[in-house]
Amino acid sequence: MGYDSKKIEDFKNVWVFCEQRQGKLMNTDFELLSEGRKLANDLGVKLVGLLLGDKVEGLAKELGSYGADEVVLCESELLKDYTTDAYAKVICDVVQDIKPEILLFGASNIGRDLAPRCAARLHTGLCADCTHLDIDVPQYKEFLRANSTLDVDGTKWDEGDRNLKMTRPAFGGHLMATIICPRFRPAMATVRPGVLKKAAPDQAKADAVQIVRPNFSLEASDLKTTVLAVEKAAKELVDLIGADFIVSVGRGIAADVEKGKKIAEDLANELGGVVGGSRAAIDSGWLSADRQVGQTGKTVHPKVYVALGISGAIQHKVGMQDSECIIAVNKNSAAPIFEVADYGICGDLFTVGPMLTEAIKAAKAAK
Repeated sequence: MGYDSKKIEDFKNVWVFCEQRQGKLMNTDFELLSEGRKLANDLGVKLVGLLLGDKVEGLAKELGSYGADEVVLCESELLKDYTTDAYAKVICDVVQDIKPEILLFGASNIGRDLAPRCAARLHTGLCADCTHLDIDVPQYKEFLRANSTLDVDGTKWDEGDRNLKMTRPAFGGHLMATIICPRFRPAMATVRPGVLKKAAPDQAKADAVQIVRPNFSLEASDLKTTVLAVEKAAKELVDLIGADFIVSVGRGIAADVEKGKKIAEDLANELGGVVGGSRAAIDSGWLSADRQVGQTGKTVHPKVYVALGISGAIQHKVGMQDSECIIAVNKNSAAPIFEVADYGICGDLFTVGPMLTEAIKAAKAAK
């Protein structure tokens, strides 16, 4: 059978492109596989990890432990280092041969480069930078009830719709849009790192995973570029996604920006955490872009999230509302941030912030 992206009945199974660098899997792979497992269960199909590289078979079991039933393994010396030409050719050849109905990529530098190239060649659509995925309409409606102002019950729904519903920020994060790809397959999406929850690894699933080695051709002549060396540059970027404690500042520090930042840094240091910020703080140039929390920044799940002077617009709340404990400090008692806070303090951050730091110091000293 030939490949026709419009013959959607020919396509089956959920695939996840599992990115590896120098033989090490990315954390986003595990997040995508965990979510892909749910999608595959909803559809009643297999979850498949797509792994490219050179001598990377040893990584297959780890992919299985996060839910993959199979790993489609493509190995070649020409796949050792990532190049767009090589990876796109192999992925497209294999997809056209086996025909998955869903293909997910992490929205990493590699995923953002690779997925559009593949989507164009495969004659299908791509939804970029997704923050939520659904198959079943009832589950999607529950998501909307919790995260939108849409009149869910007053809207007409096709309850039998089995298209992948891909939700992403739109219009600079002021709206959320859900995209479907009803006429072509595979349905493709890149997913923002950190927004999906990683399941616990399962050794039984790791032992049961099946390895599939598809036929593909790749010659040096297929590559328009050659990787001469891989240089790792040390760049000081804050790891918001991996932090257990985050202290974020917002527009409330405008009265004295440097003092506000110092208060946040002192509190973060005492907690052993890092400083983040709302979009207002980043747009104002008070903090660098890698510190932004929210729909257009990073989605975080720390043990403790402290919001200093952040009103709590929807685009910020979506990025931090799943934190284990949220402490909000704001002078406005009606600030939306208090709706998701476990502990709310109505007061001036310039007064309350140092008090929190001193309280933590005292508690640590008493131990």
